[in-house]
Amino acid sequence: MISALNRLVDLVEEHLVEELDVDGLAGELGTTEYHLRRMFSSLADMPLSEYVRRRRMTVAAADVVRGEEELLSIAVRHGYGSTEAFGRAFRAVHGAGPGDVRRDGGPLRTQPRLRFRLTVEGSTPMDTRLVDRPAFRLVGHAARVPLVHQGVNPHIQRHVAALSQQEHLRLKALGDTEPGGLLQVCDDLDPDGTEGSELTYLHGVAVSRDTSAPDDLDTIEAPAGRWAVFRTAGPHPQAMQAAWAATATEWFPSNPWRLRPGPSIVAVLERSDDFTTATCELWFPVEPA
Repeated sequence: MISALNRLVDLVEEHLVEELDVDGLAGELGTTEYHLRRMFSSLADMPLSEYVRRRRMTVAAADVVRGEEELLSIAVRHGYGSTEAFGRAFRAVHGAGPGDVRRDGGPLRTQPRLRFRLTVEGSTPMDTRLVDRPAFRLVGHAARVPLVHQGVNPHIQRHVAALSQQEHLRLKALGDTEPGGLLQVCDDLDPDGTEGSELTYLHGVAVSRDTSAPDDLDTIEAPAGRWAVFRTAGPHPQAMQAAWAATATEWFPSNPWRLRPGPSIVAVLERSDDFTTATCELWFPVEPA
């Protein structure tokens, strides 16, 4: 995985002013675009698209400061159809427009070229099991919400709080397959994992394919396949979010598995009355790398 990410970084530099064929590279490296993007954003702490934009604007800044070309020529060479679009991207990275930087020589914010290296980590074992499951369905109440990386997601919190205690009991009674109990399901997640990007969140339960569900509930299909299941315990949601991040930084780089498209599931096994601590299982759909 480390070598694949470094080859991706090399490709960014080779085609900095062109459209990046991430899917083609992933195929050459024996992985998928979905997995490559997810691993990049988790390890680099930024989406691949943001890294490309920062690198483009870092290189473009040198052309702007030299002052040998019109700004439109620089914009077109770096993949922008107008000076306005180029100026917006330039200002988002550097905090000043290209005209100001050409006049004043700055300010400039350089994005160094990334290089992924293997470091000795993982001294704390991860409690993991691999489970083969037939296709099942996730049924409950779904909403589109923005992605929040750290702390409680207030949009999800409001969505769940709007459900009555009776509705929670009705959902729990419907569940008839693993993972058990009330589930927190994330689907249609941006592979880049961009903060604020929208995802589908479903609060519900797992049911077998032949179980009929009430018409007033939303449904997410979970295809047949293998799942990596990680158990976490401690302060909630901090322990769960830390384990989620560690799957990308530690588990996937050191195990012969990759993510496959599908919902990610959090099953709450035990919790304190105020939900400040909990024991959870994280379910990720995986396939051999």
